[in-house]
Amino acid sequence: MRADRLIALLLLLQNRGTVTAAQVATELEVSERTARRDLEALAISGIPIYSTAGRGGGWTLLGGARTDLTGLSLDEARALFLAAGPALETTPELKSAMRKLGGALPETFRADAEAAAAAIKIDPNGWGQVGASVPKFVDDLTSAVISGQKVTIDYFSPRTGASKRSVSPLGLVTKRGVWYLVANTAKGLRTFRVARIRKVSMLESPVVRPDDFDLEAEWERIVERVEAKKGDLIVTIHADPAMTGPLRYQFSGRIDFGDTLPDGRIEATIAEFGAKPLAGQLAGYGNSVEVLDPPDELVVELTRIADELRGRWLASSD
Repeated sequence: MRADRLIALLLLLQNRGTVTAAQVATELEVSERTARRDLEALAISGIPIYSTAGRGGGWTLLGGARTDLTGLSLDEARALFLAAGPALETTPELKSAMRKLGGALPETFRADAEAAAAAIKIDPNGWGQVGASVPKFVDDLTSAVISGQKVTIDYFSPRTGASKRSVSPLGLVTKRGVWYLVANTAKGLRTFRVARIRKVSMLESPVVRPDDFDLEAEWERIVERVEAKKGDLIVTIHADPAMTGPLRYQFSGRIDFGDTLPDGRIEATIAEFGAKPLAGQLAGYGNSVEVLDPPDELVVELTRIADELRGRWLASSD
């Protein structure tokens, strides 16, 4: 469920005492099915609510209508801040509400709850990739970040192959649905693609956390380093105007659109890591995108892709 609805639902339960799914649907402007699913998700997450059937029944926050949200247990506060954390940067109202709630929490809970809120960062810009689903070990790694425990990960890198590494998880970033782990290692701070992690084992030893570490600041440095490498290959294209949306989405942060040409096409420049990934992304546009003065290595890659596709489809038609 969305973090802003989670907060609104908790406040509604606090103020009303008992609510039905229909009432929640009306108040939060969602379908009754969504309201029921949100209530069930809230209960599963560990927030103390229960349901009663029959006339006068509904969902009730344990303790009655006067229950104070600051009465949450440590685990409940952690669950609440963890759920809200990724939305804080994009929802100012939610950020303000969570700040007020954090200030009202008992001192012994506050650090842990705030650590949960800071465990995950959302970066809305992509690197030409979009994650299809949440990777398997996101929950385990988030728990390790919050609890401050080292982990051993079995990791596969296309460049170096399989390896086992002991790391100190410091935070997670989701960039257009692609998840990354920022961790401290024996060789310093490193970033790991979560989808390439094959196994996570919790260790008893605490994380080694740099004194001045800040997830947002570190991620900005990581992005800057990656962006700096994008100057390896820069090309100018003329694109069908109908393709500007897909191109902007696919090359987010790496494409600059220019003037509209007399024939209606749009001029743009694209920066990419190399010829192979650029060719793979441009090939699907066919004649809708023309590359001006393509470098030799890009021509080689585009020709290879064309030959492979031609060979596959000609063979299948025999």
